[in-house]
Amino acid sequence: MGNRDIEHLRVLIANERKDRLALVAPIVTDLGHEVIAREVDVQDVGGVTASEHPDVALVGLGRSSKHALDLIDKIVHRAACPVILLIHAPDPDFVKEASKRGIFACITDADVEDWQSAIDIVLRRFTEYQDLEGAFGRRAVTERAKGILMERHSVDDADAFEMLRDQSRRTNTKLADVAVAVVDGHRLLSARDRGS
Repeated sequence: MGNRDIEHLRVLIANERKDRLALVAPIVTDLGHEVIAREVDVQDVGGVTASEHPDVALVGLGRSSKHALDLIDKIVHRAACPVILLIHAPDPDFVKEASKRGIFACITDADVEDWQSAIDIVLRRFTEYQDLEGAFGRRAVTERAKGILMERHSVDDADAFEMLRDQSRRTNTKLADVAVAVVDGHRLLSARDRGS
Protein backbone atom coordinates (compact mmCIF):
# COMPACT_ATOMS: atom_id res chain seq x y z
CA MET A 1 0.00 0.00 0.00
CA GLY A 2 1.61 3.24 1.14
CA ASN A 3 1.20 6.77 -0.08
CA ARG A 4 1.14 6.99 -3.83
CA ASP A 5 0.62 9.98 -6.07
CA ILE A 6 -3.15 10.05 -5.47
CA GLU A 7 -5.84 12.59 -4.75
CA HIS A 8 -6.33 13.24 -1.04
CA LEU A 9 -9.94 12.37 -0.21
CA ARG A 10 -12.19 13.03 2.75
CA VAL A 11 -13.66 9.66 3.73
CA LEU A 12 -16.55 8.80 6.00
CA ILE A 13 -16.46 5.26 7.40
CA ALA A 14 -19.55 3.74 8.97
CA ASN A 15 -20.09 0.41 10.68
CA GLU A 16 -22.02 -0.73 13.73
CA ARG A 17 -18.86 -2.45 15.01
CA LYS A 18 -16.34 -0.07 16.53
CA ASP A 19 -13.59 -2.69 16.21
CA ARG A 20 -14.14 -2.75 12.43
CA LEU A 21 -13.99 1.06 12.30
CA ALA A 22 -10.69 0.88 14.15
CA LEU A 23 -9.31 -1.56 11.56
CA VAL A 24 -10.54 0.34 8.48
CA ALA A 25 -9.44 3.85 9.51
CA PRO A 26 -5.67 3.15 9.40
CA ILE A 27 -6.00 1.51 5.99
CA VAL A 28 -7.80 4.56 4.63
CA THR A 29 -5.17 6.84 6.18
CA ASP A 30 -2.35 4.71 4.77
CA LEU A 31 -3.87 5.20 1.31
CA GLY A 32 -3.31 8.93 1.82
CA HIS A 33 -6.84 9.93 2.69
CA GLU A 34 -8.39 11.65 5.70
CA VAL A 35 -11.02 9.89 7.78
CA ILE A 36 -13.41 12.75 8.55
CA ALA A 37 -15.97 10.73 10.49
CA ARG A 38 -16.47 7.31 12.03
CA GLU A 39 -20.13 6.56 12.54
CA VAL A 40 -21.87 3.73 14.32
CA ASP A 41 -25.40 5.07 14.78
CA VAL A 42 -27.88 5.20 11.92
CA GLN A 43 -29.56 8.27 13.48
CA ASP A 44 -26.31 10.26 13.32
CA VAL A 45 -24.85 9.26 9.97
CA GLY A 46 -27.20 11.35 7.81
CA GLY A 47 -26.46 14.56 9.67
CA VAL A 48 -22.73 13.91 9.72
CA THR A 49 -22.80 13.19 6.00
CA ALA A 50 -24.66 16.43 5.29
CA SER A 51 -22.37 18.55 7.45
CA GLU A 52 -19.01 16.97 6.55
CA HIS A 53 -19.52 16.51 2.77
CA PRO A 54 -17.29 13.46 2.35
CA ASP A 55 -15.80 12.60 -1.03
CA VAL A 56 -16.60 8.93 -0.50
CA ALA A 57 -18.22 6.78 2.20
CA LEU A 58 -17.20 3.27 3.18
CA VAL A 59 -19.99 1.33 4.88
CA GLY A 60 -19.05 -1.91 6.56
CA LEU A 61 -21.26 -4.89 7.18
CA GLY A 62 -21.25 -5.46 10.93
CA ARG A 63 -23.39 -7.85 12.95
CA SER A 64 -26.65 -6.75 11.33
CA SER A 65 -27.27 -6.47 7.61
CA LYS A 66 -30.29 -4.27 8.39
CA HIS A 67 -28.05 -1.82 10.24
CA ALA A 68 -25.64 -1.63 7.29
CA LEU A 69 -28.50 -1.16 4.83
CA ASP A 70 -29.95 1.60 7.01
CA LEU A 71 -26.54 3.32 7.08
CA ILE A 72 -26.39 3.12 3.28
CA ASP A 73 -29.92 4.54 2.97
CA LYS A 74 -29.12 7.51 5.20
CA ILE A 75 -25.84 8.32 3.46
CA VAL A 76 -27.24 7.97 -0.06
CA HIS A 77 -30.25 10.09 0.88
CA ARG A 78 -28.13 12.87 2.40
CA ALA A 79 -24.90 12.74 0.47
CA ALA A 80 -23.48 13.90 -2.76
CA CYS A 81 -20.85 11.20 -2.57
CA PRO A 82 -20.61 7.59 -3.64
CA VAL A 83 -20.97 4.78 -1.11
CA ILE A 84 -18.72 1.74 -1.20
CA LEU A 85 -19.78 -1.37 0.68
CA LEU A 86 -17.03 -3.05 2.71
CA ILE A 87 -17.60 -6.71 3.59
CA HIS A 88 -15.45 -9.30 5.32
CA ALA A 89 -16.43 -12.23 3.09
CA PRO A 90 -18.41 -12.58 -0.15
CA ASP A 91 -22.17 -12.29 0.38
CA PRO A 92 -23.96 -12.01 -3.00
CA ASP A 93 -27.48 -11.66 -1.56
CA PHE A 94 -26.47 -8.82 0.75
CA VAL A 95 -24.49 -7.07 -2.00
CA LYS A 96 -27.53 -7.30 -4.28
CA GLU A 97 -29.72 -5.69 -1.61
CA ALA A 98 -27.10 -3.00 -0.94
CA SER A 99 -26.91 -2.23 -4.65
CA LYS A 100 -30.64 -1.52 -4.63
CA ARG A 101 -29.96 1.03 -1.89
CA GLY A 102 -27.43 2.92 -4.00
CA ILE A 103 -23.90 1.61 -3.44
CA PHE A 104 -21.43 2.19 -6.25
CA ALA A 105 -19.07 -0.70 -5.45
CA CYS A 106 -18.26 -3.47 -3.03
CA ILE A 107 -14.81 -4.32 -1.68
CA THR A 108 -13.63 -6.97 0.75
CA ASP A 109 -10.99 -7.09 3.45
CA ALA A 110 -9.05 -9.51 1.26
CA ASP A 111 -8.71 -6.84 -1.46
CA VAL A 112 -6.94 -4.14 0.61
CA GLU A 113 -4.35 -3.68 -2.14
CA ASP A 114 -7.19 -2.98 -4.57
CA TRP A 115 -9.07 -0.46 -2.40
CA GLN A 116 -7.51 2.57 -4.05
CA SER A 117 -8.27 1.29 -7.54
CA ALA A 118 -11.87 0.64 -6.52
CA ILE A 119 -12.14 4.13 -5.02
CA ASP A 120 -10.72 5.69 -8.20
CA ILE A 121 -13.18 3.80 -10.40
CA VAL A 122 -16.12 4.65 -8.13
CA LEU A 123 -15.25 8.36 -8.16
CA ARG A 124 -15.06 8.38 -11.97
CA ARG A 125 -18.40 6.57 -12.29
CA PHE A 126 -19.99 8.87 -9.71
CA THR A 127 -18.82 11.94 -11.64
CA GLU A 128 -20.26 10.47 -14.85
CA TYR A 129 -23.51 9.77 -13.02
CA GLN A 130 -23.71 13.36 -11.75
CA ASP A 131 -22.93 14.72 -15.22
CA LEU A 132 -25.65 12.56 -16.74
CA GLU A 133 -28.11 13.53 -14.01
CA GLY A 134 -27.28 17.20 -14.66
CA ALA A 135 -27.77 16.77 -18.40
CA PHE A 136 -31.19 15.18 -17.85
CA GLY A 137 -32.12 18.02 -15.52
CA ARG A 138 -31.01 20.68 -18.02
CA ARG A 139 -32.90 18.93 -20.79
CA ALA A 140 -36.08 18.77 -18.68
CA VAL A 141 -35.86 22.51 -17.90
CA THR A 142 -35.25 23.29 -21.59
CA GLU A 143 -38.28 21.23 -22.57
CA ARG A 144 -40.43 23.05 -19.99
CA ALA A 145 -39.19 26.42 -21.24
CA LYS A 146 -39.99 25.44 -24.83
CA GLY A 147 -43.49 24.41 -23.72
CA ILE A 148 -44.03 27.76 -22.02
CA LEU A 149 -42.85 29.65 -25.11
CA MET A 150 -44.97 27.48 -27.41
CA GLU A 151 -48.06 28.27 -25.33
CA ARG A 152 -47.36 31.99 -24.88
CA HIS A 153 -46.31 32.71 -28.46
CA SER A 154 -48.31 30.08 -30.36
CA VAL A 155 -45.20 28.66 -31.99
CA ASP A 156 -44.02 25.12 -32.64
CA ASP A 157 -41.23 23.22 -30.89
CA ALA A 158 -38.51 24.28 -33.35
CA ASP A 159 -39.46 27.97 -33.14
CA ALA A 160 -39.54 27.85 -29.33
CA PHE A 161 -36.06 26.34 -29.29
CA GLU A 162 -34.87 28.99 -31.74
CA MET A 163 -36.23 31.69 -29.41
CA LEU A 164 -34.21 30.23 -26.53
CA ARG A 165 -31.09 29.96 -28.66
CA ASP A 166 -31.44 33.52 -29.98
CA GLN A 167 -31.81 34.89 -26.46
CA SER A 168 -28.79 32.86 -25.38
CA ARG A 169 -26.68 34.34 -28.17
CA ARG A 170 -27.95 37.90 -27.68
CA THR A 171 -27.22 37.91 -23.97
CA ASN A 172 -24.12 35.70 -24.12
CA THR A 173 -25.81 33.39 -21.60
CA LYS A 174 -25.88 29.60 -21.55
CA LEU A 175 -29.00 28.16 -23.14
CA ALA A 176 -29.74 26.20 -19.95
CA ASP A 177 -29.64 29.44 -17.94
CA VAL A 178 -32.04 31.13 -20.36
CA ALA A 179 -34.38 28.14 -20.01
CA VAL A 180 -34.24 28.39 -16.21
CA ALA A 181 -35.07 32.10 -16.42
CA VAL A 182 -38.11 31.37 -18.61
CA VAL A 183 -39.37 28.65 -16.25
CA ASP A 184 -38.72 30.76 -13.13
CA GLY A 185 -40.37 33.79 -14.75
CA HIS A 186 -43.37 31.67 -15.66
CA ARG A 187 -43.68 30.47 -12.06
CA LEU A 188 -43.52 34.05 -10.83
CA LEU A 189 -46.13 35.24 -13.33
CA SER A 190 -48.37 32.24 -12.62
CA ALA A 191 -48.17 32.88 -8.86
CA ARG A 192 -49.05 36.54 -9.40
CA ASP A 193 -51.98 35.58 -11.66
CA ARG A 194 -53.32 33.20 -8.98
CA GLY A 195 -53.05 35.95 -6.36
CA SER A 196 -55.13 38.39 -8.46
